[in-house]
This record gives sequence, structure tokens and C-alpha cells, in this order.
Amino acid sequence: MSEDKATLSPSRANDYLNCPLLYRFRTIDKLPEPPSIDAIRGTLVHLVLEKLFTYPRGERNFTLVQADLHPLWSEMKETRADVQELLPVLKEEEFLLSAHTLLERYFSLEDPTGFEPSELEAHVEINLSDELMIHGYIDRLDIAPTGEIRIVDYKTGKSPSVGFEEKSFFQMKFYGLILWKTLGRVPKRLQMIFLGDGKILTQDPSEDDLVKTQLKIEKIAADIEYSKRSGEWPTRKSRLCDWCAHQKICPEFGGTPPELQR
Repeated sequence: MSEDKATLSPSRANDYLNCPLLYRFRTIDKLPEPPSIDAIRGTLVHLVLEKLFTYPRGERNFTLVQADLHPLWSEMKETRADVQELLPVLKEEEFLLSAHTLLERYFSLEDPTGFEPSELEAHVEINLSDELMIHGYIDRLDIAPTGEIRIVDYKTGKSPSVGFEEKSFFQMKFYGLILWKTLGRVPKRLQMIFLGDGKILTQDPSEDDLVKTQLKIEKIAADIEYSKRSGEWPTRKSRLCDWCAHQKICPEFGGTPPELQR
């Protein structure tokens, strides 16, 4: 890959869609952000579910999950700086109970003995053009013996409100586009498992859906390049601002962004 090739992941694409200035703070300025308890809980739950599928198919049960939760958490405490930073203020017993609840809910939504995943935490990428590479990590990839592809993503939060589902599926179609380009087959199903409220959302994409996703990604990438050339990083005020770590330097809240380093 050439040094000037642009790269884009679903997270960074969504950052720019939500607020170009946030994209700049995270990707160009690389400003630090305080660790998030929700994000750390999500990482722990993902690790436990990933390990679950390393066991023989018939042995995957909640007892194994319970046994793995504390050791994996101990490993995170030893190896992750963000976890160590939060430990003084983290109510650990309450935190682990909440993770336990999410994992217990998983078993009410899916039977892990009923299938064999093809890949876990799969990194996928494709060059859309000489100027743009897109990539991401898929929580679980299921490929049936007959060739049908299912992309699965675990969400530790709640499912989106009515009318906002399509925005959530952008990430899944992003992955679907990469797999279509690399494997030559449109994924049969996109599936999000929301452990926060016990709901599963699915879509069965068409080629046309993925073509539209590619056009959207290329438009985002072009807009990012324009911002880089022009130095224009507009703000987009929304409810997401309530969770933003950069309000003090955001013009929407009376702040001044640092000088852009070129």
C-alpha cells in the first residue's frame, strides 16, 4: 500500500458522518480521550464470546462463560492501560455483574452449539481504488457448507429506535461490501445481536444495496480529502455531543480547536 493511500473503517466513516471535527480530533490530531466503562465492558464480553467458540461445539454452555469471565477480566487489568486508569473509580463487582447479565442474555438469543463459525474477529480489507483502502474487524463470520455467508456483530448496548435501524446497518454493509469484493459472493445475511435489550436485527442485502454502500463510502472518503485540503472541518451538533470528550475545544460549546498541524 502506498503511503498516500487513504484508509477508512466503519468507525472512522461514522465519525465523519456524525461530525467532521470529531473525525479530525480523533484521526488527524489524535487527541486522547478518557477510557469508557461501556467500551471496556464491551471488550470483555466480546473476549468471552470469542473464547466460547474455541471450545468443542457440544461443550459450549454458560458454565464455561462463567468460568472464563474472571480470568479474562484479570488479564485485561494486567495488560490494558485504559482499564488500569479506570480501576480506582470502577465499581468492580457491579461491573462484572453487568457483564455476566449480558453474557447470560446471549444464550437466550442464540444456541452456540448449533453451528461452527468460520472465523472470529476476522480482519477484512479491500482496495476500492488506487487511492482508497477500506477495512474492519468482523466479530463472527459464519459460512454454511452450501456457501451462504452470515456476518454477525455483537452489540452490548440496546437496539436502535424505530427509524434508526438503517444507520446501524451501515457498518454491516461496509463489511458485506468487502466480502462481496473479496469472495465474489453477496453475504446472505447481516445480523446484529443486541445484548443490552435482547434483540436481533437482520438484513439480507442485495448487490444493489452493496453498490449503494460503496458509493456512500467513496463520497465520505472524498469529503474527508476535501476537508484535509481545505482545512474545513465543520461541526454537526447532535445528541451525540453529550458523550463527546472534546466539548472544551469545540466551537459549538464556545471552545477553540487547536491549530491544525500540517
